Amino acid sequence: MAVHETERRAMTRALELAAGGPRGINPQVGAVILSPTGEILAEGWHHGAGTPHAEVDALSKLAEGAARGATAVVTLEPCNHTGRTGPCALALIDAGISRVIYSLDDPGVVSGGGAERLRNAGVEVESGEQSDTARAVIADWLTAHRLGRPHITVKWAQSLDGRAAANDGTSQWITGPLARADVHRRRAAADAIVVGTGTVLADDPALTARDGDALYEHQPIPVIIGSRTTPADAVVRRHPHEPLFYDTRDLHAVVAGLQSRGIQRVFIEGGPTLASAFLAAGLADSVLAYIAPVLLGGDRLALTDIGVPTIDGALRLTVEEWVPLGPDLLAVARMSENDPHVNEPDLNEGVR
Repeated sequence: MAVHETERRAMTRALELAAGGPRGINPQVGAVILSPTGEILAEGWHHGAGTPHAEVDALSKLAEGAARGATAVVTLEPCNHTGRTGPCALALIDAGISRVIYSLDDPGVVSGGGAERLRNAGVEVESGEQSDTARAVIADWLTAHRLGRPHITVKWAQSLDGRAAANDGTSQWITGPLARADVHRRRAAADAIVVGTGTVLADDPALTARDGDALYEHQPIPVIIGSRTTPADAVVRRHPHEPLFYDTRDLHAVVAGLQSRGIQRVFIEGGPTLASAFLAAGLADSVLAYIAPVLLGGDRLALTDIGVPTIDGALRLTVEEWVPLGPDLLAVARMSENDPHVNEPDLNEGVR
């Protein structure tokens, strides 16, 4: 049975609800319950780990029996396991839901399979509605689920000839104000922003996400990697979040530590040494390269050694978007699917 226009609109609403939910160790999910005549009976979304899932949140707003014969429109396949909460597939069955429409299959080995359970109980199920939009909403969670670590974006700014600074070390500003504003907007979408102690000592950055002179409501947690001490009066110590310090060269340990804190989106902005180290370690999912129409020459390259001995070992990227930002140009790219760095085992069997 095809998805009706009313159900399609309900999915659009469910996706809006999902996008407004908190980011963290669980996916953002939204749900809308429709009456047999297409009226919205209830809405729900996942409010965070340990709270009712979106479907149960929506059902809780209805009187007993009010969902019988109704349709549940959900952005992710209803889960099929008991974790901190019970299986949503069973909750929908018990409520008398007769039809379920969802966007994406749950990739969890343990939590998946809800659609089959629903069908076995006689519930009509349709999948794939607005799946591309749903995938974009939880793209970072899907990466974290597949790889068992946060989604990592590596950012740098460079001259047209690939330099990050002039020979004397000055780099402010290679790019213009539009490019810098774009960086801050993308920082605000991250859970953590990572730099090395060298950047802290050289530039004394605030590591905040600013909208002009104001701070964005959401601020990434500052993370500083390196053995040198961050001065007591460093600007970053006045950040809205307490900085995290990692005195180690083991980037995998750093990433595991961030994952254990529920951090899902990591923004690497620590200069050529740190950016190159993350790329060389295979700890990069996407790249933001801001390119300014200036020439600097010299030895201060935007990237150093990233572990590519020959052209056959090149890290291949797929450019998803070229974004003009005044005189500058942003390349938004992801690691190509055929790159061995992205084909790591699934270490996460679902925590919903």
